[in-house]
Amino acid sequence: MEHRLISAIETALGWNGAGGLGKSFARGSIDDPGLISRVLTPNRLLDIVMRRSMNRPQFRVFQESKEVHPAIYFTDSVSPRGQSIPMVNMHSLGRLLGEGATVILDQANVFDPTMEAACRALQWWSRERVQVNAYLTTNEASGFPLHWDDHDVVIVQLAGEKGWEVRSTSRAVPLYRDADPNDTPSEEIIWSGMMKAGDVMHIPRGHWHQATRNGHGSGKSLHVTFGITKRTGASWLAWLGDWCREKEIFRHDLDRRDEAAFHALTEAAAQLVTDRPPADFLAAYEQAMPLPRQVPFLDVFGTLDAVVCTTHFAPRIEENGETVDVLASGKKLTFMAKALPSLRLLLSGRPVPLAQAVSVVGAEAAEVAEILVKEELCAVLTPELSSGYTGLVTNAAS
Repeated sequence: MEHRLISAIETALGWNGAGGLGKSFARGSIDDPGLISRVLTPNRLLDIVMRRSMNRPQFRVFQESKEVHPAIYFTDSVSPRGQSIPMVNMHSLGRLLGEGATVILDQANVFDPTMEAACRALQWWSRERVQVNAYLTTNEASGFPLHWDDHDVVIVQLAGEKGWEVRSTSRAVPLYRDADPNDTPSEEIIWSGMMKAGDVMHIPRGHWHQATRNGHGSGKSLHVTFGITKRTGASWLAWLGDWCREKEIFRHDLDRRDEAAFHALTEAAAQLVTDRPPADFLAAYEQAMPLPRQVPFLDVFGTLDAVVCTTHFAPRIEENGETVDVLASGKKLTFMAKALPSLRLLLSGRPVPLAQAVSVVGAEAAEVAEILVKEELCAVLTPELSSGYTGLVTNAAS
């Protein structure tokens, strides 16, 4: 899937593909103000917050590096029938932002179609799970103190400016669950300075960092952080732990008096490692991802006019002579070989108007689209979902 934001990030960081993820610190700039403002603006972020029922920890506010108690900016919206829904009190939130505060919306991709489409494109690009958090800071508010993340991050500054400090790791590639708490920051500063609108930064897992507007006077900062959680050797071993239950030898009790059984168990473990290598784990992980949330297609709502593939990872298309298999989200669909052009178009990850698809690959495109929507590998391209692609992804039938 070609996405303008991903192409711009690659160019800014000097990357050619996702190979640079997690390798080393990188920084650059996107020289396209229109693209940056298209991704997200401070007002659009606040509009998202205003129109939805939010809860902590998905939505939080910080002042002076401390979390503001939710009771200060949350209120219950009570309907005429007495139904209560927790909503952000925008007046209180405005006061906090006027004083200087940081607003954090975790998983903005759940609420905003542009963020959703961008995360999906990054997942197809990196073949890893991605979520995006948005950070809006006003005036001289400080951010989180010096810390490290257990995943790689790509940060895009969308509005205003913010001061950053990035340090090297004090433990190589630390994990969330680890043998070492890793709570002593490194003394080596890799980079410090201001991130301005259009700037992009990649901070690999384990690098200490902090950001603040403290000392920078009145103003604002909006940035989004794409968190990319890569799988590790420890992830593979945990997966093997689940597979071992298939073999009877691993289900027996451990008897400390039976050394022969210990030896047999060790040999069986070595065989399991050989039988299910890391490559199998990587492939299985993508297939194990559940189907995404999407608007269902119902005939009563109208005809199926346009679709887009919404699987978490790009579906695998396997040609088998007279048939073609599509594998995604634990499903395997088999089509006649003549459906291959339609499948490549419809599963491209780009919006597909069906009238154009039919003119490009033939009448079977409409029938294949109906099947893919029914199996939930593709979604109906509603106006709302389409808005997440507009100006960022061209339609696949163009």
